[in-house]
Amino acid sequence: MRVVFVGGGNMGRALAGGLIEEGRDPATIIVVEIDPSARERLQRELGVRAVADSIDADAAGAEAIVLAVKPQSMQDTVRALAPHVGRALIVSIAAGIRLEDLSRWLNGYTRLVRAMPNTPALIRRGITGLYARPGVSDDERHVAEDILGAVGETIWCEREDQIDAITAVSGSGPAYMFYFLESMIAAAEALGFTPDESRRLAYATASGAIALAQQSAETPEVLRAQVTSKGGTTEAALATLHRLDVKAAFIEAIRNADARAQELGQSLGKDH
Repeated sequence: MRVVFVGGGNMGRALAGGLIEEGRDPATIIVVEIDPSARERLQRELGVRAVADSIDADAAGAEAIVLAVKPQSMQDTVRALAPHVGRALIVSIAAGIRLEDLSRWLNGYTRLVRAMPNTPALIRRGITGLYARPGVSDDERHVAEDILGAVGETIWCEREDQIDAITAVSGSGPAYMFYFLESMIAAAEALGFTPDESRRLAYATASGAIALAQQSAETPEVLRAQVTSKGGTTEAALATLHRLDVKAAFIEAIRNADARAQELGQSLGKDH
């Protein structure tokens, strides 16, 4: 059975590469990509078949079709695809595109899954939120999970609106982590370290703390308390973060991202 990726950008390429690393035959993967240089790279590096626009022939008999185009291009792409989907499972990884709109553009097709991966998927360390329409079978859910699981962890949502929340928490989440790292690096440089030394200190501290949290049975709150001695340096730093209400600011930021995801869904779902 074939998997067809419509869009061979970073995420489509990461998913195809992840499947191959997990043992799928590259000959069973087809990528539809309009950029000639991107097609050449896909064929050279992954060994998949990369085509410009023959979705009508390649969709026939596909096990799954993964929609990995930009959200703004989704409506036109899907309307062109509609006559050729056969019985394939359709998996959309486009931010903001709701399944009711996708179904309408596909003339009422219902074998649909919506997914929201994040950029660590590029190194197979991502996490993806998934939501399936009620008519999607258990076997089809496994197909979607296998595809997205090739680049990291997966988590199923009970309601589609939770995908917007996934977008806000983990989809946009890497940017929050990079923002934190920027701040640590700037602080280290201000204290006299070179840019290289500052990056090493920040990256090792962040990755080590995450690894410790993942391996510990304790919550982050308990781990934080264990590092914080009364009257010590950590307490002085945390007192500043508490005074500036940094935790509340982060929570508000993520809520605003969730609201924006919902707004985008409404806007992108309009027919044109």
